[in-house]
Amino acid sequence: MSFSIQHMKEVAQIAESIDISKIEEMIDILAKVKILGGRLFILGVGGSAGNASHAVNDFRKLVGIEAYAPTDNVSELTARTNDEGFETIFSGFLSTSKLNPEDCLLIFSVGGGDNERGISKNLCSAIDFAKLQSSKILGIVGREGGYTHKHADVCLVIPLVNPAAITPHSEAFQAIVWHLMVSHPKLKTNATKW
Repeated sequence: MSFSIQHMKEVAQIAESIDISKIEEMIDILAKVKILGGRLFILGVGGSAGNASHAVNDFRKLVGIEAYAPTDNVSELTARTNDEGFETIFSGFLSTSKLNPEDCLLIFSVGGGDNERGISKNLCSAIDFAKLQSSKILGIVGREGGYTHKHADVCLVIPLVNPAAITPHSEAFQAIVWHLMVSHPKLKTNATKW
């Protein structure tokens, strides 16, 4: 079987086995955030940061939720990294933004963060800060057991069908799931152009 055929078979297998109930739970929380006038902060690093930027556009334009990706502000991101360290880039942004109980974090990550192993500690710090503010925390991750999976109010784990493809499958399905969310009748306010 060719690589391309195998990859697409894995995509189909993930789509068939994804936990729709978790997606619906996240949609219900986001609908409440919208009604209360809360804000959505979408956090990710690496490819997930790119996804966060795109998702912010969709949540703002199609859903009408005030949304932000801290990684979009490269000047603040690099100043915080330089002056305070990479670990606090998100929690510092959230503190200045006066994160509150009506707000919500949406974490995009393959591993979800791991303080003990020093992986994506910036996500772990943001989650800890959000918990102190009683903000809701949602996650779309590629593996169980990471910090997001353990500490989010609702966390969707993308089914693992091929360990060698965990990153491309996780990041691809972040996009599929957020596009489902912004298209959902409980959230969508504005029509797409096409």
